[in-house]
Amino acid sequence: MAFPKDFLWGAATSSYQIEGAWNTDGRGETVWDRFCHTVPSKVANRDSGDVACDHYHRYREDVALMCQIGLQAYRFSVAWSRVLPEGIGPVNKKGLDFYSRLVDELLAAGIQPYLTLYHWDTPQALQDRGGWANPASVQWFAEYTDVMTRYLGNRVQNWTTHNEPWIVAFVGYFYGGHPPGMTDLTTAYQVAHHLLLAHGAAAPIIRQNVPNSRLGISLNLNPIYPGAPETEHLSAAFRQDGFLNRWMLDPLFKGVYPADMVSLVEPYLPPIDLTTVQSAAVPLDFLGVNYYLRNVVLHDDNELPLRLRHIMPEDAQKTALGWEIFPEGLTALLVRLQQDYAPAAMYITENGSAFDDQVLADGTVNDPQRIAYFESHLAALEQAIEQGAAVKGYFAWSLMDNFEWSHGYDKRFGLIYVDYTTQKRTLKQSALYYRDKIRG
Repeated sequence: MAFPKDFLWGAATSSYQIEGAWNTDGRGETVWDRFCHTVPSKVANRDSGDVACDHYHRYREDVALMCQIGLQAYRFSVAWSRVLPEGIGPVNKKGLDFYSRLVDELLAAGIQPYLTLYHWDTPQALQDRGGWANPASVQWFAEYTDVMTRYLGNRVQNWTTHNEPWIVAFVGYFYGGHPPGMTDLTTAYQVAHHLLLAHGAAAPIIRQNVPNSRLGISLNLNPIYPGAPETEHLSAAFRQDGFLNRWMLDPLFKGVYPADMVSLVEPYLPPIDLTTVQSAAVPLDFLGVNYYLRNVVLHDDNELPLRLRHIMPEDAQKTALGWEIFPEGLTALLVRLQQDYAPAAMYITENGSAFDDQVLADGTVNDPQRIAYFESHLAALEQAIEQGAAVKGYFAWSLMDNFEWSHGYDKRFGLIYVDYTTQKRTLKQSALYYRDKIRG
């Protein structure tokens, strides 16, 4: 079976990872600016996104490269603080104009813009007021959504509210690996709740300001496998699925938190009315699925509150990040999502791999491992479509090498190699493979 004729082929990035220009033209500080500048030990090599790929100044060159690859769509995020330096209040016209120029450049090239409103770079001014832990964050996000949709709604049809809200809440507030670097589970659950409510609050604004809008949200979703066949390990896998996947999916599609997880983590939940999450269950035009790996878990009484631990299969193939390469998990995940939640459509909004790429003497970048990764995962995606999963498009992560969060610039995910000293861009062999796949 070939992919459907109307299947959409794209690539994805995010604002903090590529734009640079961190204090240019009135952009306000973000939590990632503060994090990199004040706790550099949390980021490899004390790197930051201050310059990154300098996309802010080089976006025309980057759109031209998208054309060379043949991309039909481009998923990018807006830096909230570039548009609203304080998160709320006065609009920074120079920031808005940058995204206007980018959208015009994409449309002139025949590339559909897929705009994500929030990809982790909270304005620091709002973080100083509690960030997503503050109930007012729901209204802050609604106001920001109104600004963006009024300004770009005449040219952008596809709107994503959040990218990976689970990561924002739990990696930022419980595991401490992302800003603001907290390690408090109760606060993490409060943040997750407000992120879901903010999604629900933004939806009617998008619908009103963009009459032909298509609304989505992108989630990091991992299929969960038990590491052994005994009942206790099967139960551990179900708990991990509840913690990572169902805690976001059930509110979005059913308007409730999973009851088994509410009972399990009740001692850690904040004093909030959990039933208000029903406002997050707005009709979605698409679910964005970010897939990189599976989780394999075993029951472990010592690991509270979930009583499980993660293991790595002995024969696992891995990327340079140490993530298992497991394309079969993509098929299983998509079929499960279709059966359990019946989304109107799904897009793979992120899928890709980090390897140790190098420019060869002849100026080329040969990355056969990444090509093999894409081949296997696209084959897995075809199988999911054959089994009834309503997947309408695929966005490779990522368009170009970039600032990879706590890994700094050590890990390269891009179809395009970026020399961070000169900002020279080079299409990798995987970009040429992807170009031929799109043409085919």
